[in-house]
Amino acid sequence: MQEQDKIIEISQTFPMTVSRRKLLGGMVTTAVAITQSANGQTIQKGLTDEDPTKVTGTLAGEIGTRSPFVKSVKKPSDISSRSPLQDFYGFITPSDLHFERHHGGVPLIDPQKHELIIHGLVEKPLKFSLADLKRFPSVSRIAFLECSGNFRTGKETMTPQEIAGLTSQSEWTGVKLATLFREVGVKPSAKWFLAEGGDSAVMTRSIPVAKGWEDAIIAYGQNGEPVRPEQGFPFRLFLPGWEGNTSVKWLRRIELSDEPFMTREETSKYTEAIKDGKIRMFSFDIDARSIITFPSFPQSIEKGWIEIKGLAWSGRGKVLKVEVSTNAGKTWQVANIQEPVLDKAHVRFRYLWKWNGEETEIMSRVTDETGYTQPTFQQLVEARGSEMGGYHLNPITAWQIKKDGRVLLKPENLRA
Repeated sequence: MQEQDKIIEISQTFPMTVSRRKLLGGMVTTAVAITQSANGQTIQKGLTDEDPTKVTGTLAGEIGTRSPFVKSVKKPSDISSRSPLQDFYGFITPSDLHFERHHGGVPLIDPQKHELIIHGLVEKPLKFSLADLKRFPSVSRIAFLECSGNFRTGKETMTPQEIAGLTSQSEWTGVKLATLFREVGVKPSAKWFLAEGGDSAVMTRSIPVAKGWEDAIIAYGQNGEPVRPEQGFPFRLFLPGWEGNTSVKWLRRIELSDEPFMTREETSKYTEAIKDGKIRMFSFDIDARSIITFPSFPQSIEKGWIEIKGLAWSGRGKVLKVEVSTNAGKTWQVANIQEPVLDKAHVRFRYLWKWNGEETEIMSRVTDETGYTQPTFQQLVEARGSEMGGYHLNPITAWQIKKDGRVLLKPENLRA
């Protein structure tokens, strides 16, 4: 959010509605600036170091704000905006810090005019408005969403946000797609469905019908409020555990078919080269991954006890265990995992470590309930070949601890 330059008030004298108790103490002039954001939201900004117990604070407002001393922001580019993983405490991502990935920008959609059409291999084609969807039994679940291109490396001065910031977690609320499938009467011959978005890119992906019956949601709620425009308002498809591009935003059409549609996004993009000249398509599941978020670049540490912290997740089920190495992978110790451990969800892990001041490398790896363990970058190269694309990369991430306490990424080199 960028603030407008104008300051509405610098010194504010309270209005006549101030309480008698405050009046008995004398009129108070606050030491804050009240500024207005680009969307008209009033924000408090501290101007002095006055004792907050000696001045009256701002009055109750319509929308809560962060402290002006908190600087958590997403890191945007032309097509995406990365979550500041290193700033989070729990496993729920604040809605306004949820990562973004767009192919045609964020559309402005009137929820009163937007409809979802379901047709094709069905007994009864139907249209659904937002109000229609809300009349069906609702469900809520906490699950992560991740872009399949969520990996960057190459230099020591990279933060967790820059390396893996295209993953976030929310509580999603909506109607099960299976409920709508029953409403329209999906024919037994339907094996795939096309999900089409209402953005300028007209994002389309082919999805197996089995996933729709299993756990797909048409989500209109996120973290207790309407889904935000950047996340697909007024409603979106949400496919727990699958690559983010399949969870089509601003959903407007579902067409049932007996075969995949081979759309632009799943042929020219979202396919990946593997060795022996082969191309892998429809690699939907997000593989198990973890990353240490503290300590990480650009943080520094001091000798003594340190709580290593981070996030772990898997698109194939629950996280079974997370291990941490403090000696460059020579030995591994089991970390503590914060409850609850949910299916296809981020978990928070912690490990107490006493640093002796010597240079070392720290890293984490996760094992999910299928028995799959997060690989090293070299193991991924060996399995897929040196010409592998940039999708579904989930390598162990190592942080270098220098003698002076600096923390730097250990970059990976595909051609090494």
